[in-house]
Formats: sequence, C-alpha cells, structure tokens
Amino acid sequence: MKMTGALILCVVAGLYPVSHAIAHHSFAAEYDATKTITLKGVVTKIEWTNPHVRFYVDVKDDKGATANWDLELQSVNTLTRAGWNRNSLKVGDVITVTAWLARDGSKRGNARENITLADGRQIFAGDRPRADGEEVKR
Repeated sequence: MKMTGALILCVVAGLYPVSHAIAHHSFAAEYDATKTITLKGVVTKIEWTNPHVRFYVDVKDDKGATANWDLELQSVNTLTRAGWNRNSLKVGDVITVTAWLARDGSKRGNARENITLADGRQIFAGDRPRADGEEVKR
C-alpha cells in the first residue's frame, strides 16, 4: 500500500509542471488576428506582472461615453529585454495603440506592437503574433 501511494505521489509531482504549461493560453485561443482596433485614450492602470504585463486605457467613443479597455502586452522579461521599465508607460499618459480584439467581444485586446505617446514617440512592445500562414517579413 505504501508503494502505491508513493507511486501516485511521484506521478502527480511529475505532471505538476505540465499543468502550468498547458494552462497558458495561446494568442489564437484568446484573440482574433484578423480583427484589430486603434484606440486613443488615457492610461488608467498598469499591472507589471507575469505572465503578461497589462494596462488599462479610458477611451471615449463618438458619443462621448467612456469605456475602459484591458490591453495585454508581452511578459515582464520580454519587455525588459526590449528596453522597457516600470516608467515606460505611466498612468495619465495619452496614447494611441492598435490591438487585436478578444474573441469573446469584451473590451480587451492584445497590444504587442508599437504604442504611440502623445509627443509622437513610439514604444516598441514586442513582435506581434502572426495569423495562420502569414509570413514574417524581415
């Protein structure tokens, strides 16, 4: 009986890291690579955390109503290697960003290309995901 319990414990312990790898979503599962939106608004919050940095932007529509968009970036490590730090994007910054829309229709998007600040400077946010079959042009 002790041998069976030890065997089960070893199997569970061995599969534990695999469950974390499976749990991470793919771009295609969450976002639509064929649908983008360009948003201009004010940064209201930044979450500098893994697995992805997120920031939130208040965007006014044509009628003056404000919606808060949840935008995903790359990981902290990837952005740091690209030259980002916690002050690259700040609450209160007016930005323009193009994002791939969430498949569920919510006010969420994936913003992995350039973010344009009010003064015209662009912040590189990483390489964008590609649509199925799309070639990477270098």
